[in-house]
Amino acid sequence: MPVTKRFIAGVICPRCAAMDRVRSWEQHGIRYRDCVSCDFFEQLPIEDESLPEMETRVNQPREDQQRQDVQTVKILDPKG
Repeated sequence: MPVTKRFIAGVICPRCAAMDRVRSWEQHGIRYRDCVSCDFFEQLPIEDESLPEMETRVNQPREDQQRQDVQTVKILDPKG
């Protein structure tokens, strides 16, 4: 049975910094990742949950959420 390799949306390759070029697949209890733009290749045991998650645009705080000077405005009804 052929292995299905899937691209990981938003992942930045740790070697060449290209976004959306890293693929992931599992085979024989090992998780593999590679980059189609460079020679990055990584294999990880599936059971190891202590490894850090790869940085993506999804799991990083947004720039506008880091601002402290943002205030919520409540609009009041002048008739009420």
